[in-house]
Amino acid sequence: MAQKNRNKWIGKAPVVGLIVLGMLAFWYLELGQYLSLDYIKSSQERFQTLYQSHRVLVIAAYMGIYILVTALSLPGAAVMTLAGGALFGLVTGTVVVSFASTIGATLACLVSRFLLREWVQRKFGEKLATINAGIEKEGAFYLFSLRLVPIFPFFVINLVMGLTPIRLFTFFWVSQIGMLAGTIVYVNAGKELARIDSLSGILSPGVLISFALLGVFPITVKKLLALYKRKLRVGLKKSA
Repeated sequence: MAQKNRNKWIGKAPVVGLIVLGMLAFWYLELGQYLSLDYIKSSQERFQTLYQSHRVLVIAAYMGIYILVTALSLPGAAVMTLAGGALFGLVTGTVVVSFASTIGATLACLVSRFLLREWVQRKFGEKLATINAGIEKEGAFYLFSLRLVPIFPFFVINLVMGLTPIRLFTFFWVSQIGMLAGTIVYVNAGKELARIDSLSGILSPGVLISFALLGVFPITVKKLLALYKRKLRVGLKKSA
């Protein structure tokens, strides 16, 4: 058994090595400075000129960077979203950011599942049994609710969902839809990039409360429908 586990970890070593190498490069080369709000604002005109000359190339490069940042759970996704709005506008920016963020999130979920799920489930299987059952039963609704509430860090959701039994295809399309509202808010804010001084100023308390209510809505509706069906079945049995 020990040899089998050792072989499994050896098989995962290349993936771990690539992730560690990517993170070290990010911090050692101080690439984070290029994903800051100040840098994006100061480079906006230069990016616009480049985009006008090479639209497809710029979109491809932007999506590649965004996917990499999200897949490795590196800081900078919010600023990248603002940059997408400033560079591509609301419609194109929303489409580009939506797919890039969802692809990156799915890759992060896949990496978490590949590296940690088996160990976590083996180590805490009994304690996670209820959570696993809940995810299998209403995983899409649960994930959708989490995606609609931007007060939860999305990179945490990506990694945690990788430890659950939720299917990757379900994770992808639910994330695509669930993150759309927040994506539109940030991309739209990116259109006014010059007026933005901090990320915290984008989402007002009212907007956050609205997102939270939207997040609770789908599970609440499902619970109410289930309660209604149970009462309906009880009523039919009594009438029979």
